[in-house]
Amino acid sequence: MRTSAISGLTGLEKGGGSINVQGEEQKQLDVISNDVLKKALRWSGQLATIASEEEDLPVNVMGDAVFSNDIVIENSGRYVAVFDPLDGSSNVDAGIPVGTIFGIFDSAECSIEDIDLSEGIDKIEEKCLKDTLQPGTNLVAAGYCLYSSATSFVFTLGSGVYGFTLDESIGEFVLTHADLKIPSRGKIYSFNEANRWDWDPPLQKYVTDIQQGLGDTKYRYSSRYIGSMVGDVHRTLLYGGIFGYPADRKNLNGKLRLLYEAAPMAFLLEQAGGLALTGKNRIMDIPPIGVHQRVPCILGSRDDVLEMRRYYVESRDSELIARCKDRLNGAGTLNENEVDGPAKPAKNLGNHNGDDENGGSVENVSIGEFGAAQ
Repeated sequence: MRTSAISGLTGLEKGGGSINVQGEEQKQLDVISNDVLKKALRWSGQLATIASEEEDLPVNVMGDAVFSNDIVIENSGRYVAVFDPLDGSSNVDAGIPVGTIFGIFDSAECSIEDIDLSEGIDKIEEKCLKDTLQPGTNLVAAGYCLYSSATSFVFTLGSGVYGFTLDESIGEFVLTHADLKIPSRGKIYSFNEANRWDWDPPLQKYVTDIQQGLGDTKYRYSSRYIGSMVGDVHRTLLYGGIFGYPADRKNLNGKLRLLYEAAPMAFLLEQAGGLALTGKNRIMDIPPIGVHQRVPCILGSRDDVLEMRRYYVESRDSELIARCKDRLNGAGTLNENEVDGPAKPAKNLGNHNGDDENGGSVENVSIGEFGAAQ
């Protein structure tokens, strides 16, 4: 990565015109990073399936492995690895921080040994995609690697978050951040404000308020935005605040991929004490319907994200409400006014600034569709 400009690895793959499965033009380092990860993971002996942002291979069978456009199915192991091999690759030529995002699911059902290869590749994909398309609540591990002034490896196994830094003199990762916890509040917001007036109206109002010192804290937030998710999330994790790649008029479901970007980062942030929502819904609860499905993503310090969410809860925009509910289709979570057993206390998850519709104070409200994030 650091010598890519010297070695001629910057720029577009094949001089331009190389397109991945999502219609995005690939950088040379996109392809190289994807190949490195695939080869390393395939021979780990721990994986049953690999799903990547950059997979664009013809369907064929090689030995005891099956390759397709979206997934690689390996004969050994029990886990599913999903990853974005080089997040922020559009920034590589400018030397801006980039990174790798990954998530690990347990593959309980589908094994290549259980499949009759004579049924054809389509049938194999259909059976094994079921193990790949799991909600974030099924993740057993997630993390990212940041390639910047230092190489940082941050991950969770579902019991806290730990950060390691590469010591290049010995070639080892050294524990530098034990049991990382994101501050409950920050003073930084991180959004691409060029799209501001195309965002959902509740988000426009929230960002305007924290800019002007009209939010809960009454101080003005600063803006920091790299344009590389790993870099922006890493700063948010350490310093607190809120990061988002939200929905807009052009991209009603945002641009970040649920399976290998939004869900792994949501798992990591929740393990560090933060929250990750689409605006109103918990990202971890959303059941994926496709490998490359996109969702809005807003994550960060718990109190900041909860404050932002109140603007969405307050909205009476029927189209916006319908989109929020549609994302949870099949997730098994509650509708906003449903209660499953005793209501759990959750302060100010409902109306803006803790006031009910009659102007009274709301001390405790049902979590409702917000689910287990409380």
